[in-house]
Amino acid sequence: MTGYLTTHVLDTARGCPAQGLRIELFRLDGEKRTHLKTLVTNDDGRTDEQILPADAFETGVYELVFHAGSYLDACGVDPEMPRFLDVIPLRFGMSEASHYHVPLLLSPFGYSTYRGS
Repeated sequence: MTGYLTTHVLDTARGCPAQGLRIELFRLDGEKRTHLKTLVTNDDGRTDEQILPADAFETGVYELVFHAGSYLDACGVDPEMPRFLDVIPLRFGMSEASHYHVPLLLSPFGYSTYRGS
């Protein structure tokens, strides 16, 4: 089995997929943080391609950065200054070659994530 990485972002406050949310992927090696890719979610709250496809997959520590503040601004959510949730970094390890699905359930004042399938 080859490994790859996907996500799905749902706006739990509005009850819909989070369309147009920018996501960055970084690989971490000790103190070194390397930007690998930037993607934007489609109308289903997913990316049009795998965040980390099988041909680029390596085990290790990664970080997905979800730009929630910009998304909430675009949705017309009144911003408090500073916004409670702006940039959401999620660090996680991938220890084997399999499908890693890291969803984000988002609202203006909270979020949750898990390893999905």
